[in-house]
Amino acid sequence: MADRQELRLLGDTPKAVSRRKFIQGVIAGGAAVSSAAYLFRSSAVHGAGDTGGRLITLNVNGQRRRADVMKQETLAWTLRYKLGLTGTKLGCDRGECGACTVLLDDVPHYSCSVLTHTVRDQKVLTIEGLANPDGTLHPIQQGIIDEQGFQCAFCMSGFIMASVGFLKTNPNPTRSELAHGISGNLCRCQDYDKILTSLMRGAANMREVNHVDLG
Repeated sequence: MADRQELRLLGDTPKAVSRRKFIQGVIAGGAAVSSAAYLFRSSAVHGAGDTGGRLITLNVNGQRRRADVMKQETLAWTLRYKLGLTGTKLGCDRGECGACTVLLDDVPHYSCSVLTHTVRDQKVLTIEGLANPDGTLHPIQQGIIDEQGFQCAFCMSGFIMASVGFLKTNPNPTRSELAHGISGNLCRCQDYDKILTSLMRGAANMREVNHVDLG
């Protein structure tokens, strides 16, 4: 009774809300919040109203590439949206999933957690730079094709780059060692056994190509 009196004082009357309308309202509200968050982040990355951008030169996949970057811009953003290297995926965008992994001076790094202007003196290697100039795939890439190692493959480039970096320090790993070496990468399809099988095949391919006999 009190609630009805309050509604009358506010000049409103209770209305029946269907389940469909309620769900539509929730979806619309969620979309609005997500859009606002995306626009806010985009304006921050692009430096809306900020003139702090500068033209810098990066060593990417053995080539000198120039890009106009903001001081707070991440390497993942620069690679994808400034240089067109979309093989580097943006997953969590907070250094947890590993989809954006690239090599900096042969060491795997989450490019979403690296500021672009800090890598001007380093060699950046992305998935696009692995294959030979004649189109021959990298041994790890070939191993994945041979074993059909991924399902949706969104995370694939990150796993490949992490594996290549790890195998530079341990070219003949056990399955357990390789699993530990790529443990910073996550797969939403969760077919880790198949992924490991394909990466182990890739490691064997690398040893064969490099003529390494480690027993």
